Amino acid sequence: MISPEQVKAMIVAEMPDAQVEVQDLTGGGDHYQVSVISSMFAGKGLVQQHQMVYGVLKEAMSSEAIHALALKTSTPKS
Repeated sequence: MISPEQVKAMIVAEMPDAQVEVQDLTGGGDHYQVSVISSMFAGKGLVQQHQMVYGVLKEAMSSEAIHALALKTSTPKS
């Protein structure tokens, strides 16, 4: 199990300018909805943006600390 605060901290550690909102969808600490707004997404397609976030959370997802992740990503001006 991983807390929403830990998920946010992991993303911000790799994407310092990110505005991150994390919502626990089931209350069980393993199904999350995450919104990330970052200038690091500029010029990248949606799939590439999601891959960046998945890359940051790879270890938590492979250990199944995060079982399901719904992502919404954008740049600050999107």
